Amino acid sequence: MVPIPIPLVLLVALILFGAGFVLEALWWISAIVLIVWVLGFVIRLSGSGGKRGHWYRW
Repeated sequence: MVPIPIPLVLLVALILFGAGFVLEALWWISAIVLIVWVLGFVIRLSGSGGKRGHWYRW
């Protein structure tokens, strides 16, 4: 018979491994979003009348 702590430790290890993978993926996604956001301020399209427009809609 398997003692209770062994499956519990395996479950905690699996949860921590999954959380680590998700957090690593979120770091990469946030870095990409930050780069796109900064590029949006650097490369803005010119609007009518010679004014510089915004790259976003709001």
